[in-house]
Amino acid sequence: MEVKIGISDSPRELVVNSSQTPDEVEALVTAALSGDGGVLSLLDEKGRKVLVQASKVAYVEIGPVAGGKVGFAAI
Repeated sequence: MEVKIGISDSPRELVVNSSQTPDEVEALVTAALSGDGGVLSLLDEKGRKVLVQASKVAYVEIGPVAGGKVGFAAI
């Protein structure tokens, strides 16, 4: 699934493709945002950990991976 994180004071959003469920991601985001000085920690599909300072999180969008094909096809 795809998780988009808007970072305050940054023009670009952070996109993480994660194998975690939407409920797991929501619980992690809620826990990070409810504490003082918390850190949002997510695992991507390759096992890398992504850490974001919770006070900098502007928004989090949780949804399926964008499945559009890119490229050329014979007509």
